[in-house]
Amino acid sequence: MSVVPYYVGVLLATHRLIPVPQDWPRLLVGALVMGPMLWLSVLAINDAYDLPGDLLNPRKSKSPLLDGRVSVRTAKWIAAIAGIASLAAGLAVGAVFALGVLLAVVLGYAYSVPPVRLKTRAGFDVAVNSLALGTFGPLAGWAAVTSDLSGFPWLMALQGTLVAVGLYLPTTLADLEADRAARYRTIAVRLGASTTYRLGFAAWIAAAGLSVVLAATDTIIPRSMLVLEVVMVPVLVAAYRRLIGPGQTFKGVIVLAFLFLCPCATFALTYVGII
Repeated sequence: MSVVPYYVGVLLATHRLIPVPQDWPRLLVGALVMGPMLWLSVLAINDAYDLPGDLLNPRKSKSPLLDGRVSVRTAKWIAAIAGIASLAAGLAVGAVFALGVLLAVVLGYAYSVPPVRLKTRAGFDVAVNSLALGTFGPLAGWAAVTSDLSGFPWLMALQGTLVAVGLYLPTTLADLEADRAARYRTIAVRLGASTTYRLGFAAWIAAAGLSVVLAATDTIIPRSMLVLEVVMVPVLVAAYRRLIGPGQTFKGVIVLAFLFLCPCATFALTYVGII
């Protein structure tokens, strides 16, 4: 989920489907940081502080903390070590990239650790996850190529964030009953299933509409992709309507995310002039 936005940032900065070989080591380190290293830190600290709620959630029954393979103390140590390792590896990529990694780790802790615990503050839970994927992901890919952020296309970050909102909100529906039982005031608990679903659907439609506008105006998305956008947008909107709903499971979100890879791949091929 984070490596794809990271790659989009690399693509936007280099205008190359495959970066030049001399950049591969640095970019691969960046991908490792944005993927397994950073998420190990963020998810481990989340599991440590979510344990009381996870005990009420059947979906988490195979969590290492629930079946005793990992203790809460160990999970906290894993989170700290992975966070430090992510920052150290990020410095090898570049100072601006490392600063973003530090911010991501801080946000990850703020999301899970009391008294801040943004996960249980409706609205902040959506903002942290959506900005992390939709904005910080592409920005990290760009920063891995160049420390100059002045040319970064923020409209693409806006579109990515809208997509992330559309995909994240259904995940709060999947855990709604467990979060309600644990008294976690997530956005789904606060607003209810129907309203949360409608917000996610609206964000998805807004992201799709923005992509059409960008293609029509030849802004970032090449105008040659406009025909495909006109075809794909109704398909993606219909897929959201079909796969996502108030009584949500993670399966629908995963299928929808994979469907979204189709326009992403087409954008990459069009952006570099292959099609």
